[in-house]
This record gives sequence, C-alpha cells and structure tokens, in this order.
Amino acid sequence: MDRRVAVTGTGVISPVGNNTEAFWKNLLEGVCGIDFIQSIPTDDLPVKIAGEVRDFNPAEYGIEAPFARKQDRFTVFAVAAAWQAMQQAGLNAAEEGNIDPFRLGVYVGSGIGGFTTQVRETEKILKEGAKWVSPLFIPTMISNIAAGNIAIRHNACGPCLPVVTACATSTHAIGEAYRAIKHGYADAVIAGGSEAAIIPLGIAGFANAKALSRAEDPKYASLPFSADRGGFVMAEGAGMLVLEEYEHAVRRGATILAEVCGYGNTCDAHHVTAPRPDGVTQSSALKMALDQAGYTSDDELYINAHGTGTALNDVSETAAFKLALGEDAYKAHISSTKGSTGHMLGAAGAVEAIAAVMALKDGIVPPTINLTNPDPELDLDYTPNKPVKADLTIAISDSLGFGGHNGAVAFRRYDE
Repeated sequence: MDRRVAVTGTGVISPVGNNTEAFWKNLLEGVCGIDFIQSIPTDDLPVKIAGEVRDFNPAEYGIEAPFARKQDRFTVFAVAAAWQAMQQAGLNAAEEGNIDPFRLGVYVGSGIGGFTTQVRETEKILKEGAKWVSPLFIPTMISNIAAGNIAIRHNACGPCLPVVTACATSTHAIGEAYRAIKHGYADAVIAGGSEAAIIPLGIAGFANAKALSRAEDPKYASLPFSADRGGFVMAEGAGMLVLEEYEHAVRRGATILAEVCGYGNTCDAHHVTAPRPDGVTQSSALKMALDQAGYTSDDELYINAHGTGTALNDVSETAAFKLALGEDAYKAHISSTKGSTGHMLGAAGAVEAIAAVMALKDGIVPPTINLTNPDPELDLDYTPNKPVKADLTIAISDSLGFGGHNGAVAFRRYDE
C-alpha cells in the first residue's frame, strides 16, 4: 500500500506568534521574538536572553484552568497547538465524527519533556523529603505525556508514538507519521513537538556546553550563516501538523495545504553534540527525502534549514546541501527562521515544517534575518533579511539533533 499524504491543519505556539497566521506574518516581516528573559531570575546565569512565548492564554485553545495549572508548560503548549491544527483540519473523532478513532494517531514528541516539573520535584525531595513529592510528578514529567493528553482530548485511539531525538524530534515525528499513513496504519495523525526548557538548569546546561550565544543584544543574537554567529539562542513553544490520507481528506472536503512526499532519517555516528563535519550523513537524509519526492532540477526548491547559528552546524549543513543537490544547491532558496524564533529544540522541526508548508502555499520564502555580515565560506542563497517571492514547487525542512540524529521532510505544493 502506497497512499498520498496531505497536510490539512497546522498549529503554532512560538516567540513570534501563538497561531499560524501570526507566526507566518511575523516571519515574513522579519520580527525577532528573542529578548531578555522575563520568566525566571537571570542574575546568576551566563546567558540572559531567549525566545520566550508571550501573551499565551490557555483558555483560548479550549484548555481548562485546572489542567493548565497541573501540567508542565511543554504539555500545555502541545495541547494548544494540537487544538489549533485539529480546528483547521476540521477533524473530529467523537461519536458520529468524520474519522474512525482507531484510524487517528498522535506522533508528538519533546526533546526534554517536563523539565520544570523535574527540577521542582527534585528540589522538594532534597529540601523537604520524599513524602512531599507530588503523586503527579511522573505523569507530568515524562516526555510522552503531551502525546497522551492530546490523544485523550481528541479521542485518538490509533497509533501513538512519541519521538525523542533531541532537536530533530518533531521532524522525525512528522516523518514517521507520514510513513504510518502512507503504508496504511492510520488515516490521519497529529504530528509535531513541544518544548519548554527555559529554566535556570536548562540555560546553565546548554551555556556550559558552549552551545549558546553570549550576545548581549537580544535582537542580534541568533545569527544563522553569519560570520558573527556565536551559538544558538534557546526558545520554547510547540508546532503541530495534521497529516491525512489524501483520499480521506478529499472525500470530506478538507482544505489541503500541501502534500508530504518524502522523509529521510540518518545518524552521524560521530559525536554526542558536534555534527559530522563533512555533511555526508546529513546529506543522505536530505537526498532520501528529495528522491522520494521525485525532485528534479526543474523544481523550484525551498529549504528551511536547521541553521542554528553555531560555528559547526552552519558549515556542515551547507556541505550537506551541496552533497545532496550538487550544482542545484546554488539555485535553491534557503533560509533559517531561527533568526526570528530562536531554537525551539524538540519543537523546532515542526514549527519550521509549518513555515515550509506556508512558503509553498503562498509562494514566498521567509528571510534569514540579521544576515548582514555573511560568512564568505557559506556561499549559498540564504535569503538574507527580506522575503523573496518564488514559484516554489517543493520544500524541505531538515533538523539535526544532539546524538547525531538527522531528519528531513519534503513537501510538494498542492494544486487542485
């Protein structure tokens, strides 16, 4: 069985907007969502900037106050983004709904999971003793619980597979959901990722690993492909897509935003944090996705790059693009939206996949903001500072995670 797979819904919670429309508008306008951290004290932290979610009201996404109060922030973000995606898709697995509950799945992961919960309950046991640890600690902290809560809310009784591959998490979640539908194991899947790791331990851990930017100007700190780049900027949020079997979507009159048409998954097998410098394994994931999508030189290609703004990532990723595409790499439209959002870790791939879908749908490439001092060694078209209109036919979103995890998902423009 080999079935077509459509995107029929999207949802975003991010530093530049808490729905897809606001997120996309702000990306195109070059808005930067990075600022000085407000949610935690930063006096003792080596890094004081991040991409925080602002003006987030769970009630706007059908989330009850007791649920929001008891759950970790990453779960609340995930549930909110999934609600948006399902509302747009118009899917309902309730009694006499428009999809069989056992054919509706949830593939939602998190790179870190309930980090705030884990730290809070650890402090309790160290300071007050074991009896004060919350009975909800485990089912609030575990990284699969966002998927579980989404399934409960949407009566999704089909396959439920949370993925954990660090910063490649939600790209792999989308790819595996695509395979599940393509090969007949589900008719629709809510796929994506969520992250909320902007806490002192998270900042200190990444900063001491020399991964974070030490820039003091938050609006000029996340600098993908720039000669000035000095590390990534942590961010939080969630991204969700509803993937649906094409004929199922057509029969119920759903609006199709794009088609998923390829997926690649490889591992560097090289280092726990550094990417493989020659780009060979990363390019293999890209080429898998492109080959499955039927890419040719006649296609107008957009790549939403992982583009973290670290010294090693941007070099190895550029090498991977050249290996995967050959001379076509020089005519591809490429950008990193992390200049606007920061790095949303396990949520990054899904949020960036949504940017790729919107680029195809609207025929416009979002910019890499702050690319005013390009690295001369990085000589591809990274769409500096301003969006570019283009007759795009195919888009790729790729992600690279600690542990050497590489993922790439390909989308094709949908023309009725």
